[in-house]
Amino acid sequence: MTPAASPRENISKMWRELHGSKNWENILDPLHPWLRREITKYGEFVESVYDSLDFDPLSEFCGSCRYNRNKLFEELGLTRHGYKVTKYIYAMSHVDVPQWFLSSSLGETWSKDSNWMGFVAVSGDRESLRIGRRDIVVAWRGTVTPTEWFMDLRTSKEPFDCESEHGKRVVKVQSGFFSIYNSKSELARYNKESASEQTMEEVKRLVKFFKERGEEVSLTITGHSLGGALALMNAYEAARDVPELSGNVSVISFGAPRVGNLAFKERLNSLGVKVLRVVNKQDIVPKLPGIVFNKVLNKLNPITSKLNWVYRHVGTQLKLDVFSSPYVKRDSDLAGSHNLEVYLHVLDGFHRKKSGFRVNARRDVASVNKSTDMLLDHLRIPECWYQVAHKGLILNKQTGRWVKPVRAPEDIPSPLSTGPKLIYSS
Repeated sequence: MTPAASPRENISKMWRELHGSKNWENILDPLHPWLRREITKYGEFVESVYDSLDFDPLSEFCGSCRYNRNKLFEELGLTRHGYKVTKYIYAMSHVDVPQWFLSSSLGETWSKDSNWMGFVAVSGDRESLRIGRRDIVVAWRGTVTPTEWFMDLRTSKEPFDCESEHGKRVVKVQSGFFSIYNSKSELARYNKESASEQTMEEVKRLVKFFKERGEEVSLTITGHSLGGALALMNAYEAARDVPELSGNVSVISFGAPRVGNLAFKERLNSLGVKVLRVVNKQDIVPKLPGIVFNKVLNKLNPITSKLNWVYRHVGTQLKLDVFSSPYVKRDSDLAGSHNLEVYLHVLDGFHRKKSGFRVNARRDVASVNKSTDMLLDHLRIPECWYQVAHKGLILNKQTGRWVKPVRAPEDIPSPLSTGPKLIYSS
């Protein structure tokens, strides 16, 4: 019966360390409670993208956000974090990634090419005072399909930074990730600019505004699964192209796959990007692409450590164990270990590697079953319980019939809503 959230202290004197200035040395094991709360905050931003995504194939807005950016956090109960969304991010792909994007089965749809992938947000005055700086957040979602699609992930790479040959090695990333991050088309309503261009335009605008006010500014990029891959590429560009953010760019990822080659890893390190990878021991996705190939090469580490064509992880790892939780079934489908709410649950219970699940963990256990069947039956939490009421239907009181409602005009996706906006201050 304890509260669902822990109290939030003023962390302004320690924000750089919490943001990775020392690669989270000495605060991961045991996990510092302030860091746990900050990681959870960023994870909840990513979860909000999943929770508000329209994934109904019978909706003409399938693949879009159900709410406009001004009321997203209010609808999802996240206003307590003190951030305001300033821009939505849309993505498309020029390569065949059918399971990565959602599409409507109807003829007339909001977009035939694009999906809503995340947002840019910024901390308000009160939260900025608590955390010691103005924090810009970019949150990227992953897919809403089963994780088996990762097993078919092609190992081909694309050059990511044509101007950088780090140590005479070309910087490359996985081709599918590259396509989603960089694809655009003049014929697409929402992707005349790529996801990369949309994001960087907004980040530069916000940095310029707050720097001109003499404020300290940080950029925290967070993502789950595929979104963790997009977050790394986003951080690379931000650290390279926005010198005002020097030393203040961090990535918090959950269940992210490998993204690029050795040159990509080394270049990210040289740019000063700090990366914290939260990984569940039972999750297969962080071992991909090339799980079998990379495992063999790891055994030959002295020989292969300098091979540029091998996929590499970047940054510091925080490794969790799903079965450390006393609330999770021991015969659970391991695909559930990739679920973001499962990550946040296990994170909430983690104290240190050699200790059990925290008895004073605060996060609501019911969230684990939002889209899984991982919880023990005696807890009486239905499986996959999170859904729109009546699956989106409403009762027309005049006719007595159940009908699909018309979306409110302000919640209909509009390419115009991705342009310049007023800065948030509260």
